[in-house]
Amino acid sequence: MSHAQRQRPAVTLVVLSLGAMAYSLLQSGVAPALPNIQTSLHASETGSSWVFTAYLLSASVGTPILGRLGDMYGKEKWLLYTLIGLAAGTLLAALATSLPVLIAARVIQGFGGGIFPLAFGIVRDEFPPERVAGAIGLLSAILGIGGGLGVVAAGVIVQSLDYHWLFWIPLVAITASAVLTWRLVPESPVRAPGRINWIAAVLLGAGLSTVLIAVSQTSAWGWGSPRTLGLIAAGFAILAVWVLVELRSRYPLVDMKMMRLRGVWTTNLAAFLLGAGMFSSFILVPQFVETRSTAGFGFSASITGGGLFLLPATMMLILVGGLAGRIAKRYGSKRALVAGSVFAMGSFGLLFFLHAHPWNFYVSTAFLGIGIGLAFAAMGNLIVEAVTPEQTGVATGMNTVVRTVGGALGAQVGATFIAAHVAHGQPTVRGYSLAFLASTIALGLGIVAALAVPDRPRPSRGPGAARRPVGSESAPHGELAPDAA
Repeated sequence: MSHAQRQRPAVTLVVLSLGAMAYSLLQSGVAPALPNIQTSLHASETGSSWVFTAYLLSASVGTPILGRLGDMYGKEKWLLYTLIGLAAGTLLAALATSLPVLIAARVIQGFGGGIFPLAFGIVRDEFPPERVAGAIGLLSAILGIGGGLGVVAAGVIVQSLDYHWLFWIPLVAITASAVLTWRLVPESPVRAPGRINWIAAVLLGAGLSTVLIAVSQTSAWGWGSPRTLGLIAAGFAILAVWVLVELRSRYPLVDMKMMRLRGVWTTNLAAFLLGAGMFSSFILVPQFVETRSTAGFGFSASITGGGLFLLPATMMLILVGGLAGRIAKRYGSKRALVAGSVFAMGSFGLLFFLHAHPWNFYVSTAFLGIGIGLAFAAMGNLIVEAVTPEQTGVATGMNTVVRTVGGALGAQVGATFIAAHVAHGQPTVRGYSLAFLASTIALGLGIVAALAVPDRPRPSRGPGAARRPVGSESAPHGELAPDAA
């Protein structure tokens, strides 16, 4: 089948969405099932937490590397490799009967985060200009949609079957996506010259892993412990060395000039803060509503019922994700990002003041769904608009990483507030109130970051202009674009 014959945007978008949805389900669906996994595998609470942490670590390390490999050697090819690896890790997780094997499987699964930058690159290279914004917006929103569905479905699956089905069900979608990618997704002709700087890759992986390990263990160690502070300091020192290596590299893994573009760093900052809000909601809302009402708060919900409190968020994400293209075309991606940040902040602000009745949570999570749907869809388009086609994979990969790191931090900050306010062995409502306030403040800062994103022309330009990367090709080779900080 020739390249021209395979260019079917609608079919390609369905295939890309299927793989992205499966990855998103795997990312969030395991968190509510950790107590069941701990009991089934006779693991400690700290040990079982690595089932989630290992996934975040490998996703943070692997996503930008896979994005860069796709830019260099072919996005469709590396998307297929990524899906095959994700399927192998998911199969291993479904068959795992011991904690070490399950953690190893989750490490393999985490590299599936490369699906997103590779999919964004395929859309930018292959789709008609007028369809790029909508397709990227939908794929970006799927990260939130899948996250919400994973939390909602996890309780039903664990209570009706067992936690192994959290892997068997996505495995079907991953396998189908891999086969369809091989048969139907066109290979992009766009290539970035160079090679992988493996020293930089090791430094990036070591730095991110060290920081994330420290953050993930704060519930046990405390934020002020020497181990926590020492690991965080070591992680940032390694990342500083990574930046120096990248600046001196002829073929950097991540171009620091690209990261200094105002359109890139402001969007990444917003992603970090919004990621914190999204992930903390997956932890805070189910735990609050599942608390027995005898504690003076909570609604005694089951695991399944706890997930249903996030159903309004998922429904709004699906609705807004489907409208992402129209919203970006009419109002621009920056305005969508600002509006999304405002809705997300309002969601947690509402819970800080009102959390005594179930309807407070239903309204709040509906606001959160609107906010995340608008913001996530906008961020993908803002990053793509700010860089050249050859940088799409690594740039969107780094945006995904920043969002993941923000999510890990946000979840741990919320857990710390809850753990610090306990009476008679049970969390108190004050801990949750402070966690809601912390998320509100973080998302308020996200609004500031969104407002700092440079204004860009509406995407209603001619075909040639729509293909031209904003703020990049107009600059002489090797120089920063006009919007660089």
